[in-house]
Formats: sequence, C-alpha cells, structure tokens
Amino acid sequence: MLAESESKISGKAVAPPRTGSLARRLVLATLAFCVLFTIATVSVRTWFAWGNNLATMNAELGLIDQVFQGTLSKAVWEMDSEALQAQIDSVALAAPVGRVELRILRPGRAPEVLERQHPGHTGSILAPALRRQLTVSPYPGANEVVGELTIEGDESLLWRRLWKEVGIIMLTQIIQSLALAGLIMGMFNRSVTLHVRRIARHLEQLTPQNLKQHLTLERRGKASDELDLLEAGVNDLQDKLANHIERQSRDELALAASRDQLAELVEQRTAQLKAANIRLEALTRFDPLTGLANRRHFDELKELEFNRALRHEQPFSVLMCDIDFFKLYNDSYGHAMGDQCLRDVALTMSALFSRSGELVARLGGEEFAVLLPGQTRDQALASAERLQQLLSHQKLPHSASAVSPYVTLSIGIAELDVTTMERFDQLLQSADKALYRAKSLGRNRCVI
Repeated sequence: MLAESESKISGKAVAPPRTGSLARRLVLATLAFCVLFTIATVSVRTWFAWGNNLATMNAELGLIDQVFQGTLSKAVWEMDSEALQAQIDSVALAAPVGRVELRILRPGRAPEVLERQHPGHTGSILAPALRRQLTVSPYPGANEVVGELTIEGDESLLWRRLWKEVGIIMLTQIIQSLALAGLIMGMFNRSVTLHVRRIARHLEQLTPQNLKQHLTLERRGKASDELDLLEAGVNDLQDKLANHIERQSRDELALAASRDQLAELVEQRTAQLKAANIRLEALTRFDPLTGLANRRHFDELKELEFNRALRHEQPFSVLMCDIDFFKLYNDSYGHAMGDQCLRDVALTMSALFSRSGELVARLGGEEFAVLLPGQTRDQALASAERLQQLLSHQKLPHSASAVSPYVTLSIGIAELDVTTMERFDQLLQSADKALYRAKSLGRNRCVI
C-alpha cells in the first residue's frame, strides 16, 4: 500500500499527457468570437452604410436638380436646342447620375423625349431616382409646365462606395480582433499560464521524501486570488499526504505482525467453506436417493440446451420415462425395495446416457427425464429401446405388473420443431403427451 501511495505521488507516473496550451485555446476561442462578432458588425454597419449612401446620392441628385432645373426650364421655353442639349449632357456627366431623361411637353403635340446616360451605365434597380416637373413663369403670377425631368442615380457608383466602406470596416474589425486576442494571450500567459506551469513542475517533482517542501509562486504582492488559493491548497494537501504516509507506515508495521496468523485462519475457513459449498451443491443439484440430477438442476440446463439447439439449428430430443405400476411395486415389496428399484433404474439410465451434454434427471417419484442434444427423434427412439433392453436384462422382479414379471418402463419421445416450438416447456409437454399415449396403449413401450 505504501508503494501504491508513492507511485500516486510521483509526478512521472501519473502526469497526464499534454494536449496543448490553455492560453492558445483561450485565444482561439476569442478569435472565433471575434470572427462571429466581426461578421455581425460588418453586416450591421454595411446595412447602415448602404442607407447612408442612398441618402447621400439622393442629396446629390437633389443638388443637381436645383442647379440645372432653372436653366433647363428656360432652354425648353425658349426652344434653344443647343443650350438644351448642352445642359442635358452636363447633367449626364455628373458623377452620381446614371441616366437623365427630359420629356418636353408642347400643346397639341406628342411629348419629345431627350435621354442621356453616364458613360458605362448599364441600368439601375437599387439606385434612387428623382422626378421633377419643369415650370416657367411667362409673366408674373403664371406658371406653366414645359416638361418632366427624371434623374436616375448610378448604381455602380453606389456599389463602389459601399465596397470601399466595407473594406475599411472589415480592416478595422480585423485589427481590433487581433489586437484583442494578442492582449488577452499576453495577459493570460503572464498572469496565469506561467504560474500554472510552475505548479505543474512542482507536482511532477513530488516524492514521499520531499512532501515537506512547499510550493512558492514568485508573484509581486499577494492578490488573494485563485492562484493564491491554489498555492495554499497544494501545500495543505502535501502536509496531509505526508502525515497520512507516516500513519500508514506505522499501521502497516502493526498489520504485518498479525498478517500471517490471519492468512492461516482465512485458509482454514476457506477450506471449510469450499467443503460446505460442495456438499450444499450436491444437495441442491442432485437427487439424494438416486444420485441423478434433480428438478432444479434439470431446470437450469434445459433452457441452455434448448437455446443452443435453436441457435445452431441442431436436433434436440427429450425422453419422458415412467416406471410401470410403481405404486403396486411399493405396495407389494415395500418402500425400501421401491427405493432400491429407483436406484437400479437410475444406474441403468446413467450408464446408457453418459455422453457430453446428455442429462438424466429424476423429476419426482418414478418419473425421469432425459435431455438428448444432437439426436433426432429416430436416434432418440433407438436410445429409448436400448434402455428398455438394458433394463429387461437386469430382470428386476415385479410380480404386481400387468405387462411383465419384471420392472419395465413407458417412454415418451419428442423432438424439437423450430417452426412450432419457442419454449422448452412446449417440447417437454410434447414428450409428456407421448408418455401418456405409451401408458394408454398398454405400457412397456416407446411412443414418439
């Protein structure tokens, strides 16, 4: 026991395998959180950036409208085609404009449509659009609509601005995440990992001889934190282990003095117990009169052999045997001779059925059962007839028998049918029915 304690205390014997740094796992977890947080932050900030870009483009389109609305209205009213074309071209070349359309309204005539697109513009779905009516005041107090101006924003410009902002957002978030992970790793290594490794090295070097050497963490000041509690706990555990080993050594010396005497006493009691168990097993598993297996032993083995036959798909047969007119035998010769008759029949059955797996059991009174694993009903019938022949050769007198002057047997035979039999009791019941038929047909015979 002392050797076991020493092996448990020895650091090399119980040191767990090192699977990685705790600080590294903490950093990886922090980085994983930062990645998820970055994705969420970038998504939210991108959404707001998109909204801001739309608002900015709307404001830019409004400013362009304010700048060119008056001059366009005047050019339409005065039907100055050159000025009108120049103004529309100027609007189309503005940075946020993707397409500009001017519908000139003239009384009694179909609207005239002038359209310009920014170079490289391929259409717009998400960009904002601004629609205004162009009006002029030919004289004070009068307003006349001379056209409709539609200015669509450039969607490609929206996306370029958005991707630029997304790049800046991602770059700042990544820098923040890396800085946070580095800061956490540095602080954790300096404040925790360094001292944990010192504790691990101290524990690896512990032996029963140096348990009195306490652990000392070289820390600036006493923060009364978890590491200080761990240091105190390790030292307290070392003291308790040292005291325990000392008491254990004294107890082992005292125990050694009485160990031999106790071992001798245990050996004597064990031998007595084994002998008692052997006698008890013989009483509980075998019939005291005939020496055959009793009903309990028969019940233990019948299911085992039955299931083995089902599992391996092997034949399995059962004999049910009954001494003919045994009650009359007892009445004629007395119970002492009846017991001797049972022993003689049992001896004959034991001599015949002695192969591995075969079992002869006395079920009660003059009734016997035989388990025949691996035998078909024809083989079992041959064995039953052989049993009757051996018994007839002994010529045990039975003057009260109505079928023979000697002791005879009626035997019922049944073979396992895997299609109809799921339990051993079905097989035994079939053999019992065959025995009943043997008795009803005149006894001293074998019936399948």
